[in-house]
Amino acid sequence: MKRLQGRVALVTGGLRGIGGATVDRLLDEGAVVIIADLKPASDEVVQATLQRLGQASSYVQLNVTSEADWQSAAETVRRDFGRLDILVGNAGIDGVGSVDTMPYETWKRVMAVNIDGLFLGTKYFAPLMTETGAKTRGGASIINISSIMGMVGWVDASPYNASKGAARLFTKATALEFARKGIPIRVNSVHPGFIRTPLLQEGMDRAAEDPSVGATAQDMLATLDQGTPIGRIGEASEIAAGIAFLASDDASFMTGSELVIDGGWTAQ
Repeated sequence: MKRLQGRVALVTGGLRGIGGATVDRLLDEGAVVIIADLKPASDEVVQATLQRLGQASSYVQLNVTSEADWQSAAETVRRDFGRLDILVGNAGIDGVGSVDTMPYETWKRVMAVNIDGLFLGTKYFAPLMTETGAKTRGGASIINISSIMGMVGWVDASPYNASKGAARLFTKATALEFARKGIPIRVNSVHPGFIRTPLLQEGMDRAAEDPSVGATAQDMLATLDQGTPIGRIGEASEIAAGIAFLASDDASFMTGSELVIDGGWTAQ
């Protein structure tokens, strides 16, 4: 039997990258999956995605920085599904540049997407997930996507580092809060290393436009391959596999934990 048969999941930033791979994996594991992203439901990318994935998938437009959007999403999921077993807080953006020249608006935007979104999702889905978790052996599961950059520093990436570090400790704090109060929701974080995604490619492309860098996007990706002990950067499907594990009853004794999937990068 598939590990997530009969479960309902919501994945933010679910149209591409790690989010898209997670949607595919959770569906393969038997879950009904709600994709949440910025595009309107009528968008051709959304429609093509839903057609490809089939009837076990659905879509909700969601700006993770909007409290009203989260309230609406929680009401929609309660009305249409009556439960939520798995919440994957995946939506995120990067923010690079020297701290002394970075616009304050850039800092605030990265924080709003990467950490405010996790707070709002947890806040507004906790009541429904508490009800759901009480009916499930392993409880409900919140999985927040942090990063290895939430564990170690990186030059010219202070807002990203700070937001992903906040995601790591927000996960631990809410995990303890729920556990101590007897609330049947497990909360864990996933810390990807360098993963082949559109976000990484876009970052490399932007960096390559800077004449002072003196390298192409492909050169920089090759450097990341070489710098990863396992010999390559990761694939989104490899992160999705870890997320599926944390969502399942196989991880029923895990809460407040951090799952590092980085090809050995942080072991150096």
